[in-house]
Amino acid sequence: MKITFLVIGKTDQKYLQEGINIFEKRLGHYIPYEMKIIPDIKNTKNLSENQQKEKEGEMILQQVQNSDVMILMDERGQMFDSVDFSKYLEKKMVMGTRNLIFVIGGPYGFAQKIYDRSNGKISLSKMTFSHQMVRLIFVEQLYRAMTILKNEPYHHQ
Repeated sequence: MKITFLVIGKTDQKYLQEGINIFEKRLGHYIPYEMKIIPDIKNTKNLSENQQKEKEGEMILQQVQNSDVMILMDERGQMFDSVDFSKYLEKKMVMGTRNLIFVIGGPYGFAQKIYDRSNGKISLSKMTFSHQMVRLIFVEQLYRAMTILKNEPYHHQ
């Protein structure tokens, strides 16, 4: 199984990008992984929230194949603790999922067509985090899940 992390816009904060790089490098030892960055939409001042979500939705769908399992990072999604998230990933692996895509939308969330195409939603917390911070938190949780599945000592209970 390959995990793709699909995000809109670059990570602007150097300290966050450094953290992301650390965990992405570690993840490479466990599973094929890639972060794909969809460029920010230009001239968003001239677009309504819905127009922006629709344009972002089109760009997201261009990155997704029919056979891919697409999971949205959404505040109304299912919440897991770290062990349960590792079991969720393990189940996807056992089911033969070839490409598991986790998606962070833009500042206004997702267009309806993205919700319609998705195969599920996950929430990292009841709290709201910046799109930039979610990237680091999520990549760390992916790494943590892999170490749990391998019974390595990174995660403590």
